[in-house]
Amino acid sequence: MKSERKYVVPCGKCRTKVYCIQCIKQWYPKMSELDVAEICPFCRRNCNCSVCLHTSGFIETSKINMTDCEKVEHLSYLMVSLLPFLRQICEEQTQEIEFEASIQRVHSSKVGVSETLCGNDERVYCNHCATSIIDLHRSCPKCSYELCLTCCKEIREGRLSGRAEMKFQYVNRGYGYMHGGDPLPESCLHQTPDDHVEPSVMWSADDNGTISCPPTEMGGCGDCVLELTRILPDRWISDLEKEARDLVLILDNKLTNLRQNRAETGTDMLCKAASREGSDDNLLYCPDSTKIQEDEELFRFQKHWIKGEPVIVRNVLDKVTGLSWEPMVMWRALCENVDSEVSSMMSEVKAIDCLASCEVEISTRQFFKGYTQGRTYDNFWPEMLKLKDWPPSDKFEDLMPRHCDEFISALPFQEYSDPRAGILNLAVKLPSGVLKPDLGPKTYIAYGVAEELGRGDSVTKLHCDMSDAVNILTHTEEVLLTEEQHSAVERLKKEHRAQDLKENLVRDGMDESIEEPNSDNNKEDTDVSEINDSELLPSGIRGEFKMSRDEMQGTAFTCPHSEGTMVESGGALWDIFRRQDVPKLEAYLRKHFKEFRHVYCSPVEQVIHPIHDQCFYLSSEHKKKLKEEFGVEPWTFEQKLGEAVFIPAGCPHQVRNLKVRNSS
Repeated sequence: MKSERKYVVPCGKCRTKVYCIQCIKQWYPKMSELDVAEICPFCRRNCNCSVCLHTSGFIETSKINMTDCEKVEHLSYLMVSLLPFLRQICEEQTQEIEFEASIQRVHSSKVGVSETLCGNDERVYCNHCATSIIDLHRSCPKCSYELCLTCCKEIREGRLSGRAEMKFQYVNRGYGYMHGGDPLPESCLHQTPDDHVEPSVMWSADDNGTISCPPTEMGGCGDCVLELTRILPDRWISDLEKEARDLVLILDNKLTNLRQNRAETGTDMLCKAASREGSDDNLLYCPDSTKIQEDEELFRFQKHWIKGEPVIVRNVLDKVTGLSWEPMVMWRALCENVDSEVSSMMSEVKAIDCLASCEVEISTRQFFKGYTQGRTYDNFWPEMLKLKDWPPSDKFEDLMPRHCDEFISALPFQEYSDPRAGILNLAVKLPSGVLKPDLGPKTYIAYGVAEELGRGDSVTKLHCDMSDAVNILTHTEEVLLTEEQHSAVERLKKEHRAQDLKENLVRDGMDESIEEPNSDNNKEDTDVSEINDSELLPSGIRGEFKMSRDEMQGTAFTCPHSEGTMVESGGALWDIFRRQDVPKLEAYLRKHFKEFRHVYCSPVEQVIHPIHDQCFYLSSEHKKKLKEEFGVEPWTFEQKLGEAVFIPAGCPHQVRNLKVRNSS
């Protein structure tokens, strides 16, 4: 039998590598045969063969070269910036020691604090709020219940928030209910909302500040008084604060003189993202990575970052090798030339079904097929799936070393973002052997659609991260909706609205916006669709690394581009709220929580913490109401392919996927 002849393209540079036509089409669709003949993918350092995909150290990830003087400047800046936080920690500990002195009826200098045993590979959490504990806290000598100083203060002030682990268990009323139909008869027999209410147990402090271990209903034993304990050596925090304060007195003036002549942020690097009246922070800093002059731009970045403002850096993928983030390339990296256990583990994934807000098992191949071709339910409603933290972040560097290196090398402002050598990255400063927080990188792969569906949107709900983060959109894909799907979406939206009215989730006056989705009355909802072709069902991949118009509501801004260039529609719509607006944002959500749906499209029945519960996504309509009632407006913008978004810790944010996307 005559074998089929294969045509190959030799590399004109190295003259050793050859690529067959079929592989070029399958694995390098953006390269022509002439491109390969001139310089092959291996020479370009973006080879997608399984060997190269599993090779680490292929590229240099850190791009930082600095003199000793520059290192001193950076470390001085770090110390000056951190001192206020160190002082706050010290003040909280001093206050708690004063309470303990009052309880023991001795002078604060005579208070003895016992040390708890905690290994380097352990992390202590507050049993009530689940926050990490770094040093002083209260602990039960009988059951080891541990309470952070913030919760101690809240108990004494009579304003303790709900427990972190108290989650409402939603009932699955059936697929028909999720699309506006009646619930399954048997679902009505399940638990009622009253069954999920946290037990009404009073937990208060004595008049002298003593706090007892909570009762068993709240996770404690209820038998003992909580004792003050420490993790670090005695007075370690206060001594460190004093040393830092003395150094800052010397460094602060020198640092100010050194920086006062640095350039101001140019208007061509600012983009409007909000229209808050009387505010000077409506513009966000969004430099182009290809035009960044490191010294000056780092200073500009710090000016905005220190104020808690997000930063968008454009074209970060233009400065790396161009390794493909196509789904099949990632599939190849995970499944070829790996052991059978890993291959079996990666053959299926647990994705989030955005309509039901719960996990579903699906084969990895089927998930990626839906990524490129789209998926629908039986009634033609778009099926939105997403993968969060896949592969698991603790395996990412091992399973996909080449992609991990590519992502880290793409990170802008590596003084902050480099997880291995960033001089201003606090996680890098932690001693070796100490358990560090999970900082990624992580990969998020999600389907998406430009039109706001109202139910089943591909979103990351409102939440707040424990650390700063940077998110890069590495890949997007566009999938066309059929006319049949468009008709089904419009019909089902009306059924959803009728159900909302029946269950008192909306006011009667809000019905018109769904009946006429393109009317002037729904302008905030249609502006984004005008920017992004409403007939596209897109998807994308984004990755994340955590670090230590005049009427803008519901409208995304566009960063400046060179004249004559085509502006690509965004892959994700971001809403990031200012830290100072958090109390008002929480008040709005507590007031309107019954207007939202969560798991199985059930109405939200209980709120422990409006942001940390992660059960809210503010639609265009809700963002409009938030501004009208509380005067709060987020920074709203579209993230485009190759853009890095820096999100400050403490800023609540939400994301809606406008395209099928992949990000890290």
